[in-house]
Amino acid sequence: MHVISRTRLIDFWTKHPDSETPIKVWFKKVKQAQWKGIIELKKDFPTADYIGNDRVVFDIKGNKYRIVVLVFFKGQKLFIRFVGTHAEYDKIDAKTS
Repeated sequence: MHVISRTRLIDFWTKHPDSETPIKVWFKKVKQAQWKGIIELKKDFPTADYIGNDRVVFDIKGNKYRIVVLVFFKGQKLFIRFVGTHAEYDKIDAKTS
């Protein structure tokens, strides 16, 4: 998958240093993936949730943090729409973020 934009991840782990390693592990796995659909994605990330509107929510560091992405399996592109704490996630509309 082509991941757009890694900058959001770096900005986040700069503010939350304990998230850096888990986010880097997530990023490496996603970058190497060639998922054709949500079933394949869930094999790699069983706790990920498809929430509609081409968006998937990933739990990071035991669900302390969340990453919301817009994923296009056919084009092999994944757009990072939100990176935040679980509490911050609870305040957004993830389907439109």
